Amino acid sequence: MDKSNPVRLMFSLLCLITALNLKPNSRAAVPVPPHAKKIPHRTQLHGKERVDDYHWLRGATNKAVISHLKLENDYTGAMMRHTDKLQTTLYKEMVARIKETDSSVPFRMDGWLYYSRTVQGLQYPIYCRKQAKPHAKEIVTLDLNKLGKGKPYIALGASDVSDDGHLLAYALDFTGFRQYTLFIKDLRTDKVLADRIEKVGSVTWAADNRTLFYTVEDEAKRQYKLYRHEIGATTDKLLYEEKDELFDIHVSRTRSQEFLLCSSTSKTTSEVRYLRANDPTGQWQLFAARQVDHEYHVDHHGNSFYIRSNKSGRNFALLSAPVATPSQNHWKVVIPHRPAVMMADMDFFKNHYVIMERENGLPHLRVTEIATDRSRRVVVPEPVYDLAPENNAEFDTTSFRYSYESLSTPDSTFDYDLNSHRSTLLKQQEVLGKFKSSDYTTERLQATASDGVKIPISIVYRKGIKRDGTAPLVLDGYGAYGIPNDVSFSSSRVSLLDRGVIFAITHIRGGGEIGKPWHDAGRMLNKKNSFTDFISSAEHLIAQRFTSRDKLVITGGSAGGLLMGAVLNARPDLCHAAVLHVPFVDLINTMLDESLPLTVTEFEEWGNPKVQSQFDYLITYCPYTNLRKTDYPAMLVKTSLHDSQVMYWEPAKYIAKLRTLKTDSRPLLFKINMDAGHGGSSGRYDYLKETAFDHAFILTQTGIVK
Repeated sequence: MDKSNPVRLMFSLLCLITALNLKPNSRAAVPVPPHAKKIPHRTQLHGKERVDDYHWLRGATNKAVISHLKLENDYTGAMMRHTDKLQTTLYKEMVARIKETDSSVPFRMDGWLYYSRTVQGLQYPIYCRKQAKPHAKEIVTLDLNKLGKGKPYIALGASDVSDDGHLLAYALDFTGFRQYTLFIKDLRTDKVLADRIEKVGSVTWAADNRTLFYTVEDEAKRQYKLYRHEIGATTDKLLYEEKDELFDIHVSRTRSQEFLLCSSTSKTTSEVRYLRANDPTGQWQLFAARQVDHEYHVDHHGNSFYIRSNKSGRNFALLSAPVATPSQNHWKVVIPHRPAVMMADMDFFKNHYVIMERENGLPHLRVTEIATDRSRRVVVPEPVYDLAPENNAEFDTTSFRYSYESLSTPDSTFDYDLNSHRSTLLKQQEVLGKFKSSDYTTERLQATASDGVKIPISIVYRKGIKRDGTAPLVLDGYGAYGIPNDVSFSSSRVSLLDRGVIFAITHIRGGGEIGKPWHDAGRMLNKKNSFTDFISSAEHLIAQRFTSRDKLVITGGSAGGLLMGAVLNARPDLCHAAVLHVPFVDLINTMLDESLPLTVTEFEEWGNPKVQSQFDYLITYCPYTNLRKTDYPAMLVKTSLHDSQVMYWEPAKYIAKLRTLKTDSRPLLFKINMDAGHGGSSGRYDYLKETAFDHAFILTQTGIVK
C-alpha cells in the first residue's frame, strides 16, 4: 500500500473493506458458526432404530473431522475477540497473585526430605530432595520442564522411591491421554536406566530395592494385570489378571512397609491380595473373597490388619484381624458403623491412627491413640472448609500432616502433634497483591429439593455485595461417583469475586459429601435426583436474592458436564449462561460402546443401556438424545482432543446437533484444546490462560464487562 498517495490509499482501503465484507464505519460482520454435515448412522436397540447424524465426528484421524474442529476453534476465537484485552488483563492479574518462584513444604521419608519447587517463567514443577540434615545439598530428582521440552504436554503419574533411596520409578504422559510410560532413574548417578514399561498405572517397590510391582491397562484403559519386574530384566512375571471387566486393580504398599497390597475394585465391590514386602517372589494371598456390594480396604499395624468395611453398613466400620489368621470369621469391630458418619479413609502409624470422616457434608480428621483408644477430632476454624491428609510417608512419627483450605482461606499445610493435639501452620499459599481473606464472606446454605431433602450449598462473595438479585452468580455442580465436590480456594477466582461475582457450589446427591447413601440417591435409577437437586439449589439462590436468572451462570465438568446438559434440557430458562468442561453428554452411545475407556466399569454408576429397564431410564435424561427445539442459554463448551475419559466427539456431536435445534441467537461456543487431555493444559501458565478465557466469557455474559 502506497502511503504517499492519498487517492491510491483510499482506493486500497475500499478494496480491503470490500474483501472483508465490511461497510465503511461499521463493525465486522458477525462470524458464521460452522455447521457439521449430517451422515445418518443407524443402529437397532430394544426393537427401535436409533439415528445419530454426527457419529462420523468420532474419527480424530479423519482430516474432515480435524478441519471441522479447527473451524469451531476459529469461530469461537472470532466471537471472543472483543474480549482479548480483558483476557490479557485477567491473565496478568492471576499471574500477579501467585508466587511464581516457590517451594512446597518438605516431607520426610527414609532420612530424606522431599519437596517440589517452581521457578518464575517455567511451566512445570521441579521435584527435589535433600538429606535430612543441616546444610544438605539439593538433588533434583525430576525436572518436568526439561523432560517436557519441545512437547505441548507432560504430566507425572505414579512415582515411588526404593527403600534405600537409590532408585526412582516414575511414569510420564506426553499427550494428555493418561497413558503413561514407566522409567527408572538411578538417583546416585542421575542416569535413567534402560528399563521401559508402557501403559503403566500403579507402581511400588519390594523391600529388596530391585524388584518393582506394577499394573498395566488394557485397550479400554482398565488396569487389569499385575506384573513383577526386576531391574534390567527384559521379560516380567505376570502375577495376576483381573478378568471381570467391572474391576480395576491397583498395587500399593502399607505405610508400615511390611506388606504389598493388590486391590481389585469395582464401583460397588472390592477384593484384596497381599504379600510380604521382603518376599517379592512369594505367593500372593487372598485377604477376603469378593462379595457383591461389599467394599473393603486394608492397612497394617504390628500383628494386625485393619479393615475399613461396609459389610455392616453403607458408611463403613473399622475392624481388625490377626495377620496370622485374617479370614472374615476373625474380624473384630474397632469402630462400629455409624449411619450419620461416613468413614472415608484410614491412616495407620506406630502409635496412632487417623480416620477421615464425613458428617453433615463436611470432612473431619479423627486421631486415635492405639494404646488407650482415646480419640479426638482436629479442630477447624471455619464453618465451610476442606481438609485432607498430606504426605505422611513415615510410619514411626509423632506428627500428622494435613492440608486445610476454604473458599476464602488459601491452601494451608499443618502438622498436627499426635501427642499434644496441637496444629502448627507450616505454610499458607501466598496470594500476592491486595488479597485479604477477611474481605470475603463464606456461608453454608441449604436448599430444599423437590422431595424435601436438604441440599447443602457452599458460597463465597466479597463483603459489601447487595442481596437484591442484581449480582452475577456462578453455580458449580458435580454429583457423581460418590466423589465429594468439596470447597477449595482459587486465587484465580478472586478476579471474579472482586468484580462482584458470587461463587457457589451445590453438594447434590450422587456425590459423596454425606456418605454412601448420598451417592446411592444420585446414581443408577436415582440419577435424576442430581438434576432436580441442582435446579432446586439454583432456585433457592434466586429466591434468597443472591442473584437472578438473567445473572446466573451454571458450570460443571466431566460428569458435572452431564449434569449441565441434563439441567439445560430440563430447564433452559434456569440461567443466562453455562460453561461445560469436557462434558459427558453422549451417555447412551458411550455406554453402549464397551471398547471405550471406563464404559464397562461404570455400568454400576450409570447403568447398562443394553438392559431394557436401564435404557428406558437413561434415555429420559441423556443430554445429547434430549436436545430439542427451544431457546438455550449462552454456552461455552470446552474439550481436549486427547481426552481419554470423555472423548472429544461427545461435546463435538452435542454442539453440532444443538446448532440445528436452538431457536435463540445467544452464543454457542466450542473450544477444543488440540494438545491436552481431560484436565486441560498441563503447564501452569497455559492453564491460567484457559481460566482467563472462561472468566472473560462469564464477565461479558453477565454484563460486568461489555
